[in-house]
Amino acid sequence: MKPELKKNISMIGAPLDLGASLRGVSLGPDAIRYAGIKERLERIGYDVIDEGNVSVKKEEAFTVPGSNLKNMNVIVEANKELCEKVDTALKKGNFPLVLGGDHSIAIGTIKGVLHNIKNLGVIWFDAHGDINTDKTSPTGNIHGMPVASLLGYGVKDLKEIGGEEYKLNKKNFVFIGSRDLDAPERETMKELGMHVFTMHEVDKMGIVAVMEEAIRIASDGTDGIHVSFDMDVLDPEVAPGTGTKVKGGMGYREAHLSLELIAKTEKLVSAEFVEINPLLDHENMTGEAVVSLAGSLLGEWLI
Repeated sequence: MKPELKKNISMIGAPLDLGASLRGVSLGPDAIRYAGIKERLERIGYDVIDEGNVSVKKEEAFTVPGSNLKNMNVIVEANKELCEKVDTALKKGNFPLVLGGDHSIAIGTIKGVLHNIKNLGVIWFDAHGDINTDKTSPTGNIHGMPVASLLGYGVKDLKEIGGEEYKLNKKNFVFIGSRDLDAPERETMKELGMHVFTMHEVDKMGIVAVMEEAIRIASDGTDGIHVSFDMDVLDPEVAPGTGTKVKGGMGYREAHLSLELIAKTEKLVSAEFVEINPLLDHENMTGEAVVSLAGSLLGEWLI
């Protein structure tokens, strides 16, 4: 049986690329729009309201002397606006679908969700851990820090976005598809007892078993599940248009099946797709993959 559809989707673009080393993912939201995401979701049965993009004032970006956190001032402001837009969408009864942008935008997305759903489970599809802080990051790129911030670690400026009191519970957070972790990230994950399904587990257990366990963890005592989907979780042959490609990622069918299984739980409350870089893509192949994956996540079934 298909899950019952929420009628309205608020689609929000977050064209932020200052959290990464490479420029270009700021073009991601419009590449996904160009690939026809609004029309695809409307065919499923949704009313899709395109809320436009949050503002990103690149010309004002700077790195504080003595800090390794690049462009934090603009990243913080963009995430604050995104948090407000997601919060507003949920208060209207809409489903927030955020199009990125680098993965630092997850701070604003998830904080906006937490304003409405305190007990939130998160399934984080990503080749990387994104659980660095200013003390552990080898690059100072904030797209490698959102998980730490959302759990209540790292610098105050990032934790304060949307209110420092809003944070995730590590017991309901699940990583899927990890295969490129910094040494400090591995130590942090072990110390915190994070739930991590690397590509080794995906290969060994099979994607159905992995997802069943991930859904159980994210659902345990929570009031909904958020999906944060970094396109670099996919193998570069499937998604070439992303800036931090790592061979050996999830296949096309594995990704679709994963999202279909989440959709069938009827517990999905919000989602984001991030790290789409059209400058590195082939004929918008990665933007089109987002459209197809969003269809699977939001209830597009053959029968």
